[in-house]
Amino acid sequence: MTQRNILGGFVALFAAFPSALAADCAREGLLAAAQSYLTAQSTGQLSAMKLSTSNFTYQQNNKVREISTGLLSQSYKIDLNRSTADTVACASYTMWISTTGSKPYVVGTQIRHNDNNTNEIALIDTIAATTGDLFFDASKTLGYIKAEDWTTIPEAGRPSRDTLRKAGDAYLDMWTDAKAADTIPWGTDCERVEGSQLTRPCNGQLPRGGSSKKNGMRRYVIDETVGSVDVLCQFDSLGTMPDSHEIRIVNGKVKYVHTITALRVG
Repeated sequence: MTQRNILGGFVALFAAFPSALAADCAREGLLAAAQSYLTAQSTGQLSAMKLSTSNFTYQQNNKVREISTGLLSQSYKIDLNRSTADTVACASYTMWISTTGSKPYVVGTQIRHNDNNTNEIALIDTIAATTGDLFFDASKTLGYIKAEDWTTIPEAGRPSRDTLRKAGDAYLDMWTDAKAADTIPWGTDCERVEGSQLTRPCNGQLPRGGSSKKNGMRRYVIDETVGSVDVLCQFDSLGTMPDSHEIRIVNGKVKYVHTITALRVG
């Protein structure tokens, strides 16, 4: 499938879910649906989830495919997982890591719902990295992320949705905009985990333009309670790689950056 066809398909996909972009959903329902996804993934039983019978789509590494042929068709022992919830977009983001078995994985998944209905899942959108993908080493990644602090931020100190989205966009714009890096509120103690590579502080060795292709197909899950934004995208600046970038802001400064990058579509 060509890049144009993938992008066109994705635009059409979100046109089918207009309410998901303006919904106001219960946080508890979003996290419950995310947990049902984790149960399905750890058991290989799709019946653990309530999928929409009228309008469901499964996408893996930026390609729409049958859920029965994707990651969820098999069970994986999950060593670590974490979920965030976006009550405005009626969506959640779940990261999970599996280090055992013949094929380890680091996975980022956005789940979306229609019409404020968190009882049914309309879209499962997954970026999955495994052996051979960019800087991949699931055990190293697990060690870094297990040590992180994702405590809920007190309400008075939470970053706004606009701040979080701008940080996510500015990060992805660094490859095409020489000034983008300077607009990001870097923390002096921030950590960046790219695959299995750790950079501290996370604003070391940043790109400053050079590519003419902006990273596209961006879709967002923003959770102010933990100060996070996850952006799934197609990394067009360096190719057409499926990619997830997650950023956490604490006390007004970037604390963590995580990337999951697959080298193949589908």
